Amino acid sequence: MKEIKLTLDQQKAAIEELKRYYQTEKEEEINDLAATLLLDFILKNIGPYIYNQAIKDAHHFMGEKVEELFSLEKSLRHK
Repeated sequence: MKEIKLTLDQQKAAIEELKRYYQTEKEEEINDLAATLLLDFILKNIGPYIYNQAIKDAHHFMGEKVEELFSLEKSLRHK
C-alpha cells in the first residue's frame, strides 16, 4: 500500500483540528510541531486501518451495484 499523503491544505487543516482537539478536550495546548508529529503518527500507524475499512466498504457497495445490474436484464421470449 502506498503511503497516505495529504495535500498541504489538508495537512494544515488536520493540524489545526488536532490543536483544537487538545485545547477543547484535554485543556492543553500543543504547538504546530507536536501536532504535525501526531498527525504523521496517525497517518502512518492508524491510517491504514481506516483506509482498509474504506476499501472494504467500497467493495461491498460496488458488489451491491453489480448485483443490481441483473435487475436490468430483459426478458427473453421463447418461441
